[in-house]
Amino acid sequence: MGSPTATTKRAGIECVAGGAAHKGRADAVRNRERILAAAREAFVIHGADASLDEIARTAGVGNATLYRHFPDRDALVHGVMHAVTERIADRAQQALTEEEDSFEALRSFVFAAVEERIGALCPMLSGRFDPAEPQCLASRKRVDGLTEQLIRRAQRAGEVRTDIDVGDVMVALSQLTRPLPGVGCGRLERFVERHVQLYVDGLRAPARSELPGHAATLEELREDR
Repeated sequence: MGSPTATTKRAGIECVAGGAAHKGRADAVRNRERILAAAREAFVIHGADASLDEIARTAGVGNATLYRHFPDRDALVHGVMHAVTERIADRAQQALTEEEDSFEALRSFVFAAVEERIGALCPMLSGRFDPAEPQCLASRKRVDGLTEQLIRRAQRAGEVRTDIDVGDVMVALSQLTRPLPGVGCGRLERFVERHVQLYVDGLRAPARSELPGHAATLEELREDR
């Protein structure tokens, strides 16, 4: 049996080692989040071929750290799309849980989703990630389900017109954040909130006009994939 002093020393060493391991994990998580944030901005501006060296510099990490988290460009693209989709789902859940007014809940979600600039990302990255990959598919289904809950709740409350469906909102979120040809994203960002508010106002019930065609469902949006 070891002496009390030896036991105390071992406990101290284990405590220090455990603390160092925890700090290492926390640092790794922070680095990963910084890389994903820098990559999202770079992909929005420069597309999927954005410089990985520049992404690492913007994130404040070395190239080795970037490649330790994301071994190649496709892995980084996948990570960005998954992170963006999960954040959108989290904002939808937050709107459902925290906002009692059903229209305001939908409105806050729409504005939060637009902040992710999904319309700028998807066209540029679509060739580099598989939307049917299990992780991406699960995140997308979560967004779809929560968005439908927000819309249905507002429709039941008589706050949102009944001639729209989830697909209409999804298409609008994409189109409202897609840059015009030859115009940089930065020039458009100052107008996005204005245009989103115009769109949100058009969702209100009672409807002030009759929409052409029929409501866009999620099934129609996904059927060609």
